[in-house]
Amino acid sequence: MCKTMANKDLDKKFPACFGELETVFPKSRNGLRNTPEACLACRHKTECLKSAIDGIGGLKVREEFVDRAYTSGAIGFMERWSKKKDIQRRLEKKIKGSR
Repeated sequence: MCKTMANKDLDKKFPACFGELETVFPKSRNGLRNTPEACLACRHKTECLKSAIDGIGGLKVREEFVDRAYTSGAIGFMERWSKKKDIQRRLEKKIKGSR
């Protein structure tokens, strides 16, 4: 069973920060995302990060990865365009599904 932010309140075994992207995978000063030390010690870290990435914020993180890959020259314009288009479609689908 997949835990999401919506049902974390129902299951009190998870901490309050469970699945909150900006808490468990925040951007550092250099613009890269890192997991805080406190999260690394938590026994729920893997499930929590998966929950955070599965949400709308996770798609935005994937978009950041694509932009970084393009900037570094790891992917070309067409691949970047294709991946960003796919991410935008999935984002719109998630937003419509959450209403």
